Amino acid sequence: QVEVVESGGGLAQSGGSLTLSCTVSGNIGSIGSVNIMGWFRQGTGTRRVMVALAASRGGTTLADSVKGRFTISRDNTTIILRMSNLKPEDTDIYYCQLGWGTETRWGQGTRVTVSS
Repeated sequence: QVEVVESGGGLAQSGGSLTLSCTVSGNIGSIGSVNIMGWFRQGTGTRRVMVALAASRGGTTLADSVKGRFTISRDNTTIILRMSNLKPEDTDIYYCQLGWGTETRWGQGTRVTVSS
């Protein structure tokens, strides 16, 4: 059994910073060497959208809306999303995702709220 567990998030003021962390736990050996971890966001009544992705063999992708403000980094089992210059429109629930082969795991979500 493989799970991903998120931490971080919370409340920040506009222009502030927050860091989200996600760690893989469980039968880590079952995860292929080729995998991808990422962060998605979802609001009430909206679809889940990609914020940032990081592949196990290198390479990252950031949504246009966060380029220049967010950075993503990872090692084998942890992915970190550093969010700076936060805006009220960044407010949402953020979900960590791990994907490998035909498998996908989602975290439980962590709320980010940015006040103006």
